[in-house]
Amino acid sequence: MNKQLISPPKILLVDDEPDLLSGLKRSFAKRLPGVKVLTAENGGEALGILKKQEISLVLMDIMMGDMDGLEALDRIRTNTPEQTVILMTGYGTIELAVDAIRRGAWDFVTKPLELDNLTRILQKGLERSRLLEENKELRNRIDSNESLPEFIGQSPTMQRLYTAIKTSAASEYTILIRGASGTGKELCARAIHKLSPRSAKPFVMVNCPAIPENLLESELFGYAKGAFTGADKNHAGLFSQADGGTLCLDEIGDIPVSLQIKLLRVLQEQEIKPLGATTSNKIDVRIIASTNADLEQKIAEGNFREDLYYRLEVLTLRMPSLIEIIEDIPLLANHFLNKAAKELNSEVASFSETALDPLIKHGWPGNIREMQNVIRRAVLFCSGSVIEERHLRLGASLTPQGTDTSHNQAQGNRQTIIPYKEAKESCLDSFTRQYVHQLLTQCNGNISRAARLSDLTRAALQKIMRRYDIDGNQFRQ
Repeated sequence: MNKQLISPPKILLVDDEPDLLSGLKRSFAKRLPGVKVLTAENGGEALGILKKQEISLVLMDIMMGDMDGLEALDRIRTNTPEQTVILMTGYGTIELAVDAIRRGAWDFVTKPLELDNLTRILQKGLERSRLLEENKELRNRIDSNESLPEFIGQSPTMQRLYTAIKTSAASEYTILIRGASGTGKELCARAIHKLSPRSAKPFVMVNCPAIPENLLESELFGYAKGAFTGADKNHAGLFSQADGGTLCLDEIGDIPVSLQIKLLRVLQEQEIKPLGATTSNKIDVRIIASTNADLEQKIAEGNFREDLYYRLEVLTLRMPSLIEIIEDIPLLANHFLNKAAKELNSEVASFSETALDPLIKHGWPGNIREMQNVIRRAVLFCSGSVIEERHLRLGASLTPQGTDTSHNQAQGNRQTIIPYKEAKESCLDSFTRQYVHQLLTQCNGNISRAARLSDLTRAALQKIMRRYDIDGNQFRQ
């Protein structure tokens, strides 16, 4: 993000020597094009300007008549603690420099001024101010999402998702949430329940693959006393626990086919029959299912029932991967930074620009979950207040093409490795999206031409585009 928030950036020169002020103003007009230069001949005048205008950087002499630079610095810091202030003096000593920095000056220069060096310092100071303003703006934008406060992102893709969540929540239809691992499918399910008329009733989340296959049926539907060895009392299953509310079946694509048949009956009849029971019980449960699997492929392979698929996909929401919402990465990164800083009671407050750039360019095979973990580690190991690129340790993560950067890096950064299945599926998704985006860009959105170039049928390409919610019109010039 390179938007300049204080536009144009302004420098305030403060010195009681008028000739020096006019000379510096002329020099900076040439050396810092696009920067507006203001002047003040004493500390009181400078404070008055700062009250009325946003100033990117203050360059101020220490030795002045009515109010010296250190006193003016103290007052500036009281009013605007993050103001970038550089002090200058003709009486430079180590003690004076240390005192200035301790009292909040960003830097310290001595007279006579060497203009090339001073210009470089001013450029760095302006960059610091810009980053601080950007982070402040990002935090404001994060806090402004009132309708879905759990979600971060202002891109068109996320705005469409917010609309779909709100619309879906108002209905009673079954919902299928699709998306790669780490994209926030559970967060989406919880948001739908929270916005629905069932919000006061239970929300029950079940991770289907986490429950052994031989226990999943009894956990979902419950069992009667004596149904099997050890069943010494009736047990209400998760469907009964969610009665009146919402049951989210996470990773629905991984449940066994034998259980899919019984789940289909529940959706059709709105009743369950606990193991060992002789009668069925009526239930009132809204079903939300989620998956990162290719259900169409599982249907073709005979591992997922087609009739159950069509029962589940009455409404389908797809969670975008991070590479599809690149413009939201600074927002997400700052949100996770603020969250981690609170968790760790850390003083880390921002990213340097050199840190944001690799975050934006990284492939993120683990999506939002991976980003959150990377930033947590960066906050933990950052010794200052600004996260630099070296704190992120992105070197051993999988690239967008799904290859590890090196065996040695992987050995040294095992915490960045995600499970093989998740990595494979995420990288395949990333590859497919990148391939189709590049293909349609080259073909200016012409589907027939793109199909010929990719050696796919038009129908197959359109199926891929539907799955990944890719609109060919956006590539037309």
